[in-house]
Amino acid sequence: QVQLVESGGGLVQPGGSLRLSCAVSGSIFSFNLWGWYRQAPGKRRELVAAITSGGSTNYADSVKGRFTISRDNAKNTVYLQMNSLKPEDTAVYYCRGVGEVGYWGQGTQVTVSS
Repeated sequence: QVQLVESGGGLVQPGGSLRLSCAVSGSIFSFNLWGWYRQAPGKRRELVAAITSGGSTNYADSVKGRFTISRDNAKNTVYLQMNSLKPEDTAVYYCRGVGEVGYWGQGTQVTVSS
């Protein structure tokens, strides 16, 4: 049974940074696409960043230049480094891994507020 477990969320002031982690039980090589999504209250879940097994990345326009997605194969972990955080980044952040099937993590809350 594959599980994705996010961590690293919390409360941060505007302009601050957080690093989210998505730990994968099972082999990270089982997946060919990873994504971080977020869902704010009353809004639809949206793709924030994605990375392929080949290392190609893609970002939502709203986070370009501030967020970085990466993957550590040895640690079976996918990361989202978030810098220059803004109040509008407040949301529950979800990790998704896609291989033959797709899996979601349980989510981690990120709150950006002074």
